[in-house]
Amino acid sequence: MQNKQLLIFDFDGTLIDSVPDLAASINIMLEQLGLPTYSLDTIKGWVGNGSRLLVERALIGKTEVGENELTQLEADHAEQLFLDAYSNLKASKTVAYPDVDKGLKQLHDAGFTLALVTNKPIRFVPKILRSFGWQDWFVVVLGGDSLPTKKPDPAPLLHVCDKLGVMPDKAVMIGDSKNDILAGQNAGMDTLALSYGYNYGQDIRDFQPTQAFDNFATLTRYLLDKKEP
Repeated sequence: MQNKQLLIFDFDGTLIDSVPDLAASINIMLEQLGLPTYSLDTIKGWVGNGSRLLVERALIGKTEVGENELTQLEADHAEQLFLDAYSNLKASKTVAYPDVDKGLKQLHDAGFTLALVTNKPIRFVPKILRSFGWQDWFVVVLGGDSLPTKKPDPAPLLHVCDKLGVMPDKAVMIGDSKNDILAGQNAGMDTLALSYGYNYGQDIRDFQPTQAFDNFATLTRYLLDKKEP
């Protein structure tokens, strides 16, 4: 973990808890379709692979979506209802996790380069970053639809490295789900995991990240301790 230059962060479940807003939007979609709604805890277990899979999971009421369970037209229509609901929420309940604001500032001020790679549609990301005052800390920001593939594919992480001229072994992927850890491992970089986010009920340590942490403050201290003078 020495000589790292670039920290690539996931967003939902790592830096922010967006489940209340996502759940509200999913339930608005379901109500519009005349379907049963779900609890926040149930919907939390479906978050992490982007809007399309979240919508499909909600439509069938389970995490694993089998072939031919939904037509593309059904999924397209439902996803648009969800995206409209998410765009039109009057009062956001999305919050930063404890110590994230302070930790990001410390890492930025210590000279790390920060990037953001999320599976959330990119159209929603800048507004949320601005709401927390983080928009100037991330030199590259990618959403789930910014490239043809998204995490756990390593392509978004390698794209960031290429754009910034940083070798993957000088970068770190930081996230809360197996998609983050697998993407980082597939990209040939160290991975740091946070246990408090959205990982479908699985222990993030099962995916063998380089290190795992239960809170952001501990992760921040670890990175600052490893920083070369």
